Amino acid sequence: MKDFRELNVWEKSHGLTLKIYKATSNFPREEVYGLTSQIRRAGASIPTNIAEGCGRSRDTELARFLEIAMGSASEVEYLLLLSNDLNLLHSLDYENLMSDVIEIKRMLTSFFKKLKADC
Repeated sequence: MKDFRELNVWEKSHGLTLKIYKATSNFPREEVYGLTSQIRRAGASIPTNIAEGCGRSRDTELARFLEIAMGSASEVEYLLLLSNDLNLLHSLDYENLMSDVIEIKRMLTSFFKKLKADC
């Protein structure tokens, strides 16, 4: 088992989740149960799956949860694009959030490859 709090990718994804909550706080009320909820859940799913994988006893299980986190990161990437296209995000927020998502995806890929090489 690993302490997820010591992982840079967890820290970065937790920070992204906090930024998503802040950026979506101004979304229209009619999106509360739609896009706002979905992007927040997808964002929180990234660090949640990293943490859950770290709580498992084998690296193969951790790798599986990293793959799930990667899927959630891709979901966030699309939802940010959609939010931007709907003019719900300020362009600077969109660029910063998108940059974070891309960096997290790279970090997840590196971590996953390292785990697979060690197995």
